[in-house]
Amino acid sequence: MASTTSRPSHSSHPSHVFRSAYPDVAPVELPIHEAVLGHAAAHGTRPALIDALTGATLDYARLDHHSRRLAAALAAAGLRKGEVLALHSPNSVLFPVVFYAASRCGAAVTTVHPLATEAECARQLKDAGASRIVTVGALLDTARGAARQAGGIAEILVCDRAEGHRSVLDLLDGDDPEPAPDIAPATDLAALPYSSGTTGTPKGVMLTHRNIATNLAQLAPLTTTGPGDRVLAVLPFFHIYGLTALMNAPLRNGATVVVLPRFDLRQFLTAIQEHRITDVYAAPPIVLALAKHPMVEEFDLSSLRHLLCAAAPLDADLAAACARRLGLPTVLQAYGMTELSPGTHVVPPGASPAPPGSVGTLLPSTELRIVSLETGRDLGPGETGEIVLRGPQVMKGYLGRPAETDAMIDADGWLHTGDVGRSDADGWLHVVDRVKELIKYKGYQVAPADLEALLLAHEAVADAAVIGVTDEDGNEVPKAFVVRRQGAALTADEVIAYVAGRVAPYKKVRRVEFLDSVPRATTGKILRRELRARERSSATP
Repeated sequence: MASTTSRPSHSSHPSHVFRSAYPDVAPVELPIHEAVLGHAAAHGTRPALIDALTGATLDYARLDHHSRRLAAALAAAGLRKGEVLALHSPNSVLFPVVFYAASRCGAAVTTVHPLATEAECARQLKDAGASRIVTVGALLDTARGAARQAGGIAEILVCDRAEGHRSVLDLLDGDDPEPAPDIAPATDLAALPYSSGTTGTPKGVMLTHRNIATNLAQLAPLTTTGPGDRVLAVLPFFHIYGLTALMNAPLRNGATVVVLPRFDLRQFLTAIQEHRITDVYAAPPIVLALAKHPMVEEFDLSSLRHLLCAAAPLDADLAAACARRLGLPTVLQAYGMTELSPGTHVVPPGASPAPPGSVGTLLPSTELRIVSLETGRDLGPGETGEIVLRGPQVMKGYLGRPAETDAMIDADGWLHTGDVGRSDADGWLHVVDRVKELIKYKGYQVAPADLEALLLAHEAVADAAVIGVTDEDGNEVPKAFVVRRQGAALTADEVIAYVAGRVAPYKKVRRVEFLDSVPRATTGKILRRELRARERSSATP
């Protein structure tokens, strides 16, 4: 897949490879809808999805039926194998219906952040080559504007009701023939989420049916969720973490998914109490709230058996405090990335206690190398370097970006994550830092390059750089270092407001510092390490 020019030539002969302690799993040669819903009929009237706010319930038989009927309607409207459908929606009980319906047509789904601006949405639609959008009434203005900008959109459908648009609800009782495309799981795309990778602007991550379905099989021996369990889906389905951990995996295993459209602490705690939730998948800000917020004491959370945190680094002391408060043995962790479908490591429930802060051990059929940042040589247990991974969950590549694919995946199929970590002799992985420049705000990726380009478009800005800094709640937030144009009277509040008006809320610049110049290498590359050092020194009392 990749040239050998972007990686050391001796990577063909790694001197130390960490391998999974679990037996290998066979690649799953099924379309994702079959891999997940193949046993739906056996689960019958067992609840598959419950809306936590309204109580609306979709059982397994109806989920399967709805996805088939919607697929038939979409196919009758012209959705074909190889096309891309954009799913632009918060979490709902219909989100999986649309996802599996598109898959039954042989189309790939590109999931769009519900808070994306019109311009951000348009860029993704155009880059992905989307032919249709499924959205909700509340997001319709954004979807319409993005469709106009991107072009090539044949239809915008809604999951609820909106004048002038067909509703998914009205397409569930049609009598069109069900499509039967010839899907090649190893090569055909099931999902096209967008990720910034290690650097740069968002790129379409090509995940095949085999990638995602096999990753579910890899996770199966290390998870216990099944019939009778209730999983709370508050993390977004549009993100690969939510798509796998909160949608595909529990539905594959016959569990019940209780759906929340967004995180609100009171609604979240109410849902756990009222629906007797057994499993919660979280990001660090949710763990922080569970550990420290006084509201938690008002609720009965005794049904909880497992709390797993991923998407961003979690402080070991915070994890321990949260586990103590909830009466759990531990807060489990996991590791992965969009380009890995997404999982490679998980702390399995019931395992011998994981070392504090560990993100787990290797999934079946997955290999790990730790590579020196200085020499490129392979390192052994306890040594710290770049995390490099190989397995059937490695993406097909970045859509339309062969050079960036080659920079990420070497000639032997090893994916270079840009994360820095170490693995002990027992296989427990610790992620200690990042090579990559991405900012992770509450689990969402923010590319500094995007914000810098936006800042440089301001007439009063001569130069700008953005890094992630830690706020008082322990979240990583974007901070802009700005050089004013000569004679310009630009304030920090003006910079913050300027960016906020042009990006999704999670991308907002939250701190600003003015400099005389941005430190740069002779090549023009921003020396972010100098800015981080400056930040550390200013934070030192």
